[in-house]
Amino acid sequence: MNHQEHKGSEYDFYGKLPLKKAIPLGLQHVLAMFVGNLTPLLIITGACGMGAGSEFADVQVALLQNAMLVAGIVTLVQLYAIGPVGGKVPIIMGTSSGFIGVCNSVASVMGGGVLAYGAIMCASIIGGIFEGILGFLLKPLRKFFPAVVTGSVVLSIGLSLIAVGVNSFGGGNTANDFGSIENLLLGTVVLVVIVALKHGTKGITSASSILIGIIVGYIVAGIMGLVLPTTAVNADGVEYTKAWVLNWGKVADASWFALPKLLPVKPVFDLRAVLPIMIMFIVTAVETIGDISGVMEGGMGREATDSELAGGVICDGLGSSFAAIFGVLPNTSFSQNVGLVAMTKIVNRFALATGAVFLILCGLFPKLAALISIMPQSVLGGAAVMMFSSIVVSGIQLITKHPITPRNITIVSVALGLGYGIGSNSGVLAHLPQSIQLIFGGSGIVPAAIVAIVLNIVLPKSAEDDD
Repeated sequence: MNHQEHKGSEYDFYGKLPLKKAIPLGLQHVLAMFVGNLTPLLIITGACGMGAGSEFADVQVALLQNAMLVAGIVTLVQLYAIGPVGGKVPIIMGTSSGFIGVCNSVASVMGGGVLAYGAIMCASIIGGIFEGILGFLLKPLRKFFPAVVTGSVVLSIGLSLIAVGVNSFGGGNTANDFGSIENLLLGTVVLVVIVALKHGTKGITSASSILIGIIVGYIVAGIMGLVLPTTAVNADGVEYTKAWVLNWGKVADASWFALPKLLPVKPVFDLRAVLPIMIMFIVTAVETIGDISGVMEGGMGREATDSELAGGVICDGLGSSFAAIFGVLPNTSFSQNVGLVAMTKIVNRFALATGAVFLILCGLFPKLAALISIMPQSVLGGAAVMMFSSIVVSGIQLITKHPITPRNITIVSVALGLGYGIGSNSGVLAHLPQSIQLIFGGSGIVPAAIVAIVLNIVLPKSAEDDD
């Protein structure tokens, strides 16, 4: 187990780590996923007409607060396990962006409103229990997920996130000044700081390079706000605030302490929400298998065991049901953090747990949440560009773990060609039934996973494939 003992306890899952070393390493994980953990909620509450300025704006703030609390609790269960729930794997759990596509279409089919959001919550409770049951059956299903299949899924997860990273780098595509010199400069500064610290220094500064990069980004954005104009006028002659400007007013307005609310939105049973969301949970189970495989491969240099995968998937499912009780979208393993582990090789459980505790605290102190929620997209993008790409590298490592046979090349090629292809151009499904568009059009991960699994079953094995 301690095959990396010589490199220090942060590289050992069960290693003893002093608190002063654990905290920055844990914080780095939280900052890597913080915005990603809140973005799906912002998008879906907006789609349901519960965003800022609506009569339900206070509900949205409560949901964002709960999202941090839930992510922290579910992460601790994943790290330490309660009975069969939790894989004891170095994974951070958070609100899944994989469900954005499905939930968005459910909201539009149901005409939005709190009712539609309640239906999504009810479907998440049912779907989560369903995924938990899948986790218990994982051992017989395991043979359908060899390294070439999970590698293809990890690869398509990484590829589908790269566009998200670059989008943030430019300031977020909803920004009026998307791709402006200031946004690109800010993202570049963060990226340069991270690379310089990661490879130019040793010890804690190297390991916390992403956290330091993001802090530098805040400082630079603050200085830019003092010397550069913070507003501009768009094509319609309307004045807007630039995307990189730090909104300190939001922090000032947030209260210091608030307890989370149970059932902030009442669950409503509706089959139009249950069916598509159930199918998405199957995909999530595959994605979690991919994430756990990726993190064990990238962080520990070995394949995940049956019990790690099963426990991880059960935690994923039941954690999502638990999240829905707090009005939060499904919680799943966070691919960003798999990228971070692959990049830093830091897998210490205690370090990750300090990050989870910090998330729980954020859920109690709205001011802290507000401070991080004002992070400029381009600052996040500077870190994300590199982290998301390292997931792609993890996928490649998984695929090339065994000799590359013609059979494996076919599986990966077709899975990526169709999967990533459809994900990046979902318009090709425009004439197919709505249900198929819902399942396959959201991201390239679903079709890639299905194609890889089917080909792995169908294609005959030759002698060189049996290792």
